[in-house]
Amino acid sequence: MMISRIVAAAAEADPNPLLPSTPDLVWSSVVFAVLLVFFWIAVLPNFKKNLDARTEAIEGRLEAAEKAQAEAAAKTANIEAEQAAARAEASQIRESARAEGAAILAELKEQASAEAARLTATAKAQIEAERQAALISLRAEVGSLAIDLASSVVGASLQNDKIAAGVVDQFLASLEADNKAGKK
Repeated sequence: MMISRIVAAAAEADPNPLLPSTPDLVWSSVVFAVLLVFFWIAVLPNFKKNLDARTEAIEGRLEAAEKAQAEAAAKTANIEAEQAAARAEASQIRESARAEGAAILAELKEQASAEAARLTATAKAQIEAERQAALISLRAEVGSLAIDLASSVVGASLQNDKIAAGVVDQFLASLEADNKAGKK
């Protein structure tokens, strides 16, 4: 029994080290209450104010980002519309240039054809004029030779121009008649 008295005496003398004493509990509760009131009055409103400011800043940035995204989409749509209009205008310009080029080409062909016809007509007229000049020159030459020949054959002088011209014309007419009869 002695041991039980010792244990009981020791139990009364030493309190449980895990359980705090009553004055410690009271003072700890007072300090906790003071700290709770201090945090509730001083720290918590500042913390809440900072959180609200951050929330507003984030929401403002989100709204600004949405606005910027909407503006970018609108600008993209405007740019795409302008590009489509520019493509249509470029296509129209190309088509008008092609039509204008075809018209110019047709006009140049027409001018070239007209110029070729004019040159052909001029060349034909020049050839005809040269042919007539050659015929006149040939008649004069043949006439002169015919007169010389006739003068030597007949022995008479055909120096009279009217008589000589009549003899030459008659001779050439007979040559042309023989030439035409030979071609038929």
